[in-house]
This record gives sequence, structure tokens and C-alpha cells, in this order.
Amino acid sequence: MARMTKAEIEGFFARLQASNPEPKGELDYVNPFTLLVAVVLSAQATDVSVNKATARLFPIADTPEKMYALGVEGLTPHIKTIGLYNAKAKNVIELCRLLIERHGSQVPQDRETLQSLPGVGRKTANVVLNIAFGQPTIAVDTHLFRLGNRTGLAPGKTPLAVELLLEKRIPKAYLQHAHHWLILHGRYICKARKPDCWRCVVAGMCKFKDKTPDPVSP
Repeated sequence: MARMTKAEIEGFFARLQASNPEPKGELDYVNPFTLLVAVVLSAQATDVSVNKATARLFPIADTPEKMYALGVEGLTPHIKTIGLYNAKAKNVIELCRLLIERHGSQVPQDRETLQSLPGVGRKTANVVLNIAFGQPTIAVDTHLFRLGNRTGLAPGKTPLAVELLLEKRIPKAYLQHAHHWLILHGRYICKARKPDCWRCVVAGMCKFKDKTPDPVSP
């Protein structure tokens, strides 16, 4: 797989920025704590399913203390529509306990401490650091892993390899929003089975050889 050049990467992100100057994540939240919970719940689940569940949960439990007071039995009915809800309920309640006892009920602002919490891996920590605290982190999910390899932006055999190469290759001016641009592009344009190359604003820089044609073209 050929890699994009520096000039192509600059053009790639310049076009993504022009098409969506202020990209936003699609999980609903009201503060850093509820964002953390939402991201933990979103593992192997869609943002839509998480938002439906948290629409009723967060109004009554928007702090670690309120969430912890629900307990596993009280939390489970709220998230039963989300995959792996039993394990997630246990993780969220234990996460709340640790936030209260060790962190003054505040969400930590460093990756290592975040990853010490139940249900929080590197990807989850990076999402929280980026959205809640404005840190230029890159959370590599299936979409970013696919884009890094398919486009030639940051080819790598593991999510961590793609993450580190993205951080190295993306110009600093674009790092803050890069995660959102890439995840939204992967979710709606550069889809796994059949990308919509014909309506892609960065197709000119992309190294993917089997670009899909416009289905309505003669």
C-alpha cells in the first residue's frame, strides 16, 4: 500500500475541514463524567443505542455519586438495550466508586489514570481526553483503522501502530479534530463493505485502488 505524501495529507485534512469545520462526536453527554460513561457503554454498541439508553439515565444520574447510588441492580434496567449490559453495569458502578474514593469525583485528565478505571481502554481514554479536555488524541476504532490502511494515510497492522503513525503524520493544525473527521468519514463515506468513493471529498488523495463509481452514472 502506497502512503500519502505530506502534501497529500495536508490536502486530505484541509478538505475534511472545509466540509465540516467543527466536527462533533455523536454520543450525547452533559459533562465529562457522563461522557466517560457513554463511551464505556458504547463498546461494541452503536452510538444511537447508547443515546437512547442514556436519554433517561443521565437526567437522574449525572455525577459519580448519583450513578453509584443506583447500584448494579438500579443501573441495569436503564442499559438493558445495549450489548454486554451486565458487564458494563458492573464496570460503570465500580468506575464510579473509584472516581469518588480516589479522584474527588472528577474524571482524570491523563490516559494512564483513565485506563486504570474498569471498562476504560486506550481508545475510550483517548476519546474522553479529546472531547472533554481538548487534548489532541487519536482514538483508533474500526473506522480509523480501516481508513489508515485503505487510504494510505497511516498503514499499520495494529490499532496502536495506526494511532502512533497518525499522530506522527497529521499536521498539528488538524490534530484536535482529526479523530472526529476520520470517524465520521469512515462511518458515512468510507464504509467497510463498499465505500462511497464517488461522493468522497478526499478521493483525489486516497490511495485506494478499487474506488467505487457513481451508481447513477451511465
